[in-house]
Amino acid sequence: MICTATGERSDFMSTVYIPALAAFGGSAFGALSTIISGWFTGRRRRRELHHARSFSKREQLYHSFIEEASRLYADALVNDRAEIPQLVSLYTLVGRMRILSSNEVVQAAERAGHLIIETYVSPNRTFVDLPKFIEEMDPLRDFGEACRRELMNPLAQ
Repeated sequence: MICTATGERSDFMSTVYIPALAAFGGSAFGALSTIISGWFTGRRRRRELHHARSFSKREQLYHSFIEEASRLYADALVNDRAEIPQLVSLYTLVGRMRILSSNEVVQAAERAGHLIIETYVSPNRTFVDLPKFIEEMDPLRDFGEACRRELMNPLAQ
């Protein structure tokens, strides 16, 4: 407030400062909201990127396991000598699943591995035996279903 020569106070200062403070406050609020909005957007983008990478890693891991397990199972049907290095490779994939996957997927992979080992120690099969063990021909069914449930459930990560 400014005092005049006659002793009256002038409200000139308050009428100048109020709009200036309002403009500054609006600018500060706008800048702050832009910064916060950018931070939330970046955080969401990073989370989505992490989810996509995680999904891709698990999908590739499951693909590798299915290929290796299928090959070993086919070999186990006609041979009684296990390929130890390949079995170790299969269990290496299971170990990686323990880090990235749900317990359901890991347990299904372990069951598939045990079935492959049991098939190696069982008598060899021939094409004539096919009708007798047709139900066993898909040793990875449980594994595949567990993987699908995990990959379809976005909250499973």
